[in-house]
Amino acid sequence: MTRRDVALGGLALPFAAHARTLIDVRHVGARGDGRTLDTPAFNAAILAASRTGGTVVVPAGRYLCFSIRLRSRVTIALAKGAVIGAADPARHAGAYDLPEDRGDQLYQDFGHSHWHNSLIWGDDVEDVAITGPGLIHGLGLTRDGPGARWRSQAGERPLSMRGMTAAEIARLEPTAARMRGLGNKAIALRGGRNIRLSSFSMLKCGHFAILATGTRDLRIDRLTIDTDRDGIDLDCVSDTVVERCRVNTPNDDAIVVKSSLALGRLVPAERVTIRDCDVSGFDLGTMLDGTRQTTQALAPDRDRPTGRIKLGTESNGGYHDITIEDCRFTHCRGLALETVDGGVMERVVARRLTMTGVTTAPLFLRLGDRRRGPAGTGIGAIRDVAIERVTATGIDHRFAATIAGLPGHRIERVRLADIDLTYAGGGTAADAARRPGDLADAYPEPSMFGVTPAWGLWLRHAADVIAKNLRLATVAIDARPPVVTDDAPRFTVTPPLT
Repeated sequence: MTRRDVALGGLALPFAAHARTLIDVRHVGARGDGRTLDTPAFNAAILAASRTGGTVVVPAGRYLCFSIRLRSRVTIALAKGAVIGAADPARHAGAYDLPEDRGDQLYQDFGHSHWHNSLIWGDDVEDVAITGPGLIHGLGLTRDGPGARWRSQAGERPLSMRGMTAAEIARLEPTAARMRGLGNKAIALRGGRNIRLSSFSMLKCGHFAILATGTRDLRIDRLTIDTDRDGIDLDCVSDTVVERCRVNTPNDDAIVVKSSLALGRLVPAERVTIRDCDVSGFDLGTMLDGTRQTTQALAPDRDRPTGRIKLGTESNGGYHDITIEDCRFTHCRGLALETVDGGVMERVVARRLTMTGVTTAPLFLRLGDRRRGPAGTGIGAIRDVAIERVTATGIDHRFAATIAGLPGHRIERVRLADIDLTYAGGGTAADAARRPGDLADAYPEPSMFGVTPAWGLWLRHAADVIAKNLRLATVAIDARPPVVTDDAPRFTVTPPLT
């Protein structure tokens, strides 16, 4: 092993040019003792490495930091035993960078619209990498405030933003002043290209462990994330791959693709691949420590633990050419494909998925009319979706696989092939008689309709849905029919269900 290998702890560099300059953060003043604030040393090392392209080496130790600012042509190499810990403004002398002054943000949550108030952030950076096998620990980040799902006190029905005044929205959302000095994301990227996040772990990382907005040529691989709320948020990204990651998020979504108006314009999420990943809703921290506990009964939205892969909810720009394959869902909600803010979802492929202990519906396709957007925002569309080779067991009996559009706006051209779903069973005749409303502007969740009138598959306002080799089963007797359709022309099942 060479001297350079020793300095890097045996890590391979993702960009050859970054090997030209090696800077050990300890050599520019970092202590790594868990008490001293090492932010100045990290930012000085990154600045120096960026001048020619280089690698910032982080040896074993605990480095307490506020905002670390990424720059182009820099790799941060976290050695085994290296921990970057998020400082707490209530306990440590300092603060996170202020959220950007971007004016009123009416169409997406505050957390989606600001990046600088983070532990690690970069604006329009290129040729950047953070590599493992160290840990990013967001202990001092806040998970509360931005991005909460608004609910009425009566009935826990999600509130619609549609028709609300700016003043009403401001009362619900946190302001920049209220976030002053606080950090709520572990890694935040706005724009940029050719970025790799690889091989490290993340624990308790606030509102977002990773938020990437408008980023191109992004690769996220072999991460282990066990966090308070969202795991990996990909907003308006393109040419992005997430693979071989383990993401545990009992309180929110694990891997989620969005297309919000955070950049101030319509930008689709396109050419995104999520493959060979594990998502789950185990108790916080117990995926990372290996105990995989399941004592938490409910997520903050009052449904059972979350932890899924989802497209949505913010969906103004739409989705094109998304692939989700060879992924495993454990003790969490199933796959959700949602567009409710005017965007078009098309050419989505989900295949070879395994689900165990599904806490709501295994499959949920929803075209809604929340229209959280400026004047002129219309109703979007979902079309050309293929879902193949899905096996799900231990499914909550209340929620069938659901494909639900709107009157006059059907979900179109969905192919289901080799789908094998086993539910707990136990639905009643009263459940079978239910006819839920369309709830066009409600927040999209499988539970939004209450108990579904079918136990296996429920189609409403959907056309040209083809199901081939559909297998449905229950463990206990269920009084509902296995399949219920409503306004679903040209729905075919081959071979017919027996």
